[in-house]
Amino acid sequence: MPTTTRHREASPVEIYMSSLSEGSQGMRQCLEVIAEILSDGRHDAETFLWHEVTYRDTAALRRALLERYKPASVNKMLSNLRGVLKQTWRLGLIDADAYHRAAAVENVRSSNLLSGRALEGDEIARLFGVCATDPTAKGARDAAIFTVLYGCGLRRGELCRLDVQDFDAADASIVVQGKGRKQRTVYLTEDGCRYLKAWLRHRGDAFGPLFCPIRQTGEVVISAMRGESLAYILRRRQEEAGTDTFSPHDLRRANLTSLLDAGVDVFTVQKLAGHADPVTTFRYDRRGEQAKRRAVERLELPRLAA
Repeated sequence: MPTTTRHREASPVEIYMSSLSEGSQGMRQCLEVIAEILSDGRHDAETFLWHEVTYRDTAALRRALLERYKPASVNKMLSNLRGVLKQTWRLGLIDADAYHRAAAVENVRSSNLLSGRALEGDEIARLFGVCATDPTAKGARDAAIFTVLYGCGLRRGELCRLDVQDFDAADASIVVQGKGRKQRTVYLTEDGCRYLKAWLRHRGDAFGPLFCPIRQTGEVVISAMRGESLAYILRRRQEEAGTDTFSPHDLRRANLTSLLDAGVDVFTVQKLAGHADPVTTFRYDRRGEQAKRRAVERLELPRLAA
């Protein structure tokens, strides 16, 4: 396996990282793990010779990762590996054949239970309920946060990156900067618009992030909200509402599951979610056995003669 120090004139890792959206530093950690495994601990992501990686290396890496991590984590790391190898090829450090061979390592297929969950309707109602009992700016902000995470199905990072000008009240829409700097438009219900407007009455219309921190004094600070702060807000409201624990992404799952359950075609849901592949959208389906039962009940068979 390659272990010597790579050429200093090019950095496929830095180029790859710069192509990702903000908040993707976890991807660098994936590359650090990969470099550590492939070099037997002698190199990090920056000093590792990515252009010497072969299919034999990536196949061995896949086996090693499976001994340490769950399939979803392994696939995430392999995806990042392919991303760096692609930049290595674009820099002219490897030829196309070597790149395609090394990147041909397959993802791990898993029949394990799906991770995460979709919140039930009564849980959503209780979360909005605890926000409604809070007359402060925090109550209005948190209700608006639930509106965007559940009502629009945004990712945590997408919500934190929203600016006030991304919300168009007249059109009941929000322009979202998604993964890979891809832009999409999502839409709000009439009630959803009311929640956003209620928050803006506290926030004001100054340029800057749509969702902001609020000091103990009640002062709204026009600065970006961190993902960790958002997770804390949701955890606090979850405790107040008495629901089972959930992650910010579970609200996105609930949104996509609800849309699919309502009969919205998967390609429309895919566009709203910002997924590049409809297969990814299907993975968010948490409708369960009742949905399968309702689907079967739509079938009509010839009546059996008595």
